[in-house]
Order: sequence, then C-alpha cells, then structure tokens
Amino acid sequence: MKYIQRAAVFAATVSLIVPATAHAAPGLGEEVYGAEVEKGEAEVETIYGRLDGGADDGEDVLKLEAAYGVTDRLRLGLIGELEKEPLQNRRFEAVGVEAIYELGRVGGVNLAAYGEYEVAFDGADKVETKLLMQRRAGPVDLRLNLIAEKELKSGAEVELGYAASADVETFEEVRLGVQAFGELGTFDHLAPRAEHFAGPVAKVEIEGLGPEMELQAGYLFALGAARDDSDGQFRLALELEF
Repeated sequence: MKYIQRAAVFAATVSLIVPATAHAAPGLGEEVYGAEVEKGEAEVETIYGRLDGGADDGEDVLKLEAAYGVTDRLRLGLIGELEKEPLQNRRFEAVGVEAIYELGRVGGVNLAAYGEYEVAFDGADKVETKLLMQRRAGPVDLRLNLIAEKELKSGAEVELGYAASADVETFEEVRLGVQAFGELGTFDHLAPRAEHFAGPVAKVEIEGLGPEMELQAGYLFALGAARDDSDGQFRLALELEF
C-alpha cells in the first residue's frame, strides 16, 4: 500500500511541475475566413494575438499561413503556430495543412467548406472543419464561420465554436467593424457558460508596395467564462496577396 501511496504522491507532484498542454482562448491567432476563392491568388498572412489582464495575461499565439488558389473553387494552404504561455518561452506548437472549397451561393450568401489537419508537437493531433458563410452588400462584408474540431485521442469530444465579423468601408482603403470568437460546447452539452471574445477591429489596405497589403488591428473584450482569466485580447494581422 505504501508504494501505491508514494506513486500517487509522485504523480500529483509531476502534474504540478510539468505544464499541461494549453487550450488557446477563442480567436487567439485565428481569423474569420471568407467563403470566396480566387484562382491563381497567392496569400501570405501573419496573425498575432495576446491576452490582456487576469491570470492569462501575456499568453500569446503567432500564426503563419501561406495559401494558393489552385482553381476557382479550391484553395490549399500551409499553417504554422507558435505559442507563448505566461512566464515561459515561445515554442513551435503545431503545423498543419488546410483547404477551402467554395460550394456556391444560396440566397445571396456565399458558402464554402474548410478542412484542416494539424500536427501537434506537444499533445494530440487535431482535425477541424468549418462551414464558411459570407455576404457582401456594397461596402458591407458579413462573415460567419461555424466550427467543429476534435483532438485525435481516445475520449476526446467534438468541440464546437464560431467566428464572426461585420465591417464596412468607411474611408478609402479603410474598413471598420467588429469581430467575435467563442465556444459553443459539444454535441452532448450545447451552449454552456463558455469563453467568448468580441470587440472593434480596423483594416487598412496599403497599395503601391508591390503585393496588395492589408493591416488589421483590434481589441476583443472577454465575455462569459473568458472573464475568469483575462480582460481581453489584442489582435494584429498582416496579409499579403500576390
């Protein structure tokens, strides 16, 4: 019995010393995807997100993405993700491949399907699917992504979430709007008290430097369970199109 007790104490001590794989806050290093694909268009994007305030203050994610429109319906891409937890060094968290397939237009809304396979360096691999919806009406751009993701390990449930945005061109090459990211639970437990982030975002297109460039900046306020560990998140993104 004493050996079992010692083993239990040792296991508990290790669990306190060795950090568990972090679950990134919704929206951290993520984007709201559009549902349109353009053949021959190459895109390189960097997205940075950093949590502000609370126990998770300073946690950040840097996502790198390169994609290409193979046809007028299919876009393929590669992604890499670096993460930094509070009081720890930055580490390369995962790499993956992604695909967007444009499905068509229904009732004025463009639809596309998104798929991603992510190889994790510390933890289980993950698959993710999204239904992408987008509607453009003059200067207004509305987007909604419905997300389902699952870690490839025994007992892992499918986790549901969303990403949404609405912005309008207010000045030449300047768009102002809002973005929101959040959790929707699982198929067995829909809409629990979960983490959500929402807030204002500005986008500026910069021309005359060769490739089309878009700079995006914003601050999303923590809502729901996200308020337990942070006040919000800073967002910064740079996109180049060739």
